[in-house]
Amino acid sequence: MFDRIRRYAGRLGSSTQVRPEGARERRAHNLFEAAAVYVAARAEDDQDRIEEAAAWVSPEALSFGVSELACRAVVALARERDETPAAVARDLLGLPAA
Repeated sequence: MFDRIRRYAGRLGSSTQVRPEGARERRAHNLFEAAAVYVAARAEDDQDRIEEAAAWVSPEALSFGVSELACRAVVALARERDETPAAVARDLLGLPAA
């Protein structure tokens, strides 16, 4: 019984998967990569790239990634301008100073 299991496991471990000729290797995209591509595509109004990046992760993950990217961008811009993140965020949105 155990010999049969060992032989099966040995075949399973030594088998190689054959990929069709010309098939591209798919790799997983993380949510931050998806968010970066999505936001850049939105800025460039590239609908094809927007849809591609949106398909890489779940809508919830993309939303989280975009939010995190926005936070990091506001903080970086605030440091560069020597202003508060709140002032920078309001300025970017065209809101009056608080």
